[in-house]
Amino acid sequence: MPNKTDAPHLPRSAPIEAYGKGGFVFGGMSHRGSLLCLPEAIWAWPVTAPHEIDKYSLQRVFSAANGIDTLIVGTGTEVWLPPRELRDALRALKVTLDAMQTGPAIRTYNIMIGERRRVAAALIAVP
Repeated sequence: MPNKTDAPHLPRSAPIEAYGKGGFVFGGMSHRGSLLCLPEAIWAWPVTAPHEIDKYSLQRVFSAANGIDTLIVGTGTEVWLPPRELRDALRALKVTLDAMQTGPAIRTYNIMIGERRRVAAALIAVP
């Protein structure tokens, strides 16, 4: 069943220009809510808290894993230790999972895409 996450907000990767107040600014547009940034597109991501992060919520990452070396997870303002099963599932696809709060995650993501690295980011919006 189609929903609003079936079409990307931007059909390419882009640095995150600003964040806060429950959203993000990137590619000259703004988005309210969390984001999933993949090498080929930026998508809305329905996750609002770290405990919601699992293989299902990261399905687009798993589907695109052959083009990703690192997944940066921005956990909002919380500190989150990814479950071993999730780390192992990504490692099996040769994707490194790096979790940190959303601010540092955005800075790391922007540097890595600036270096043309094969990076994805799952970013929980912060107030």
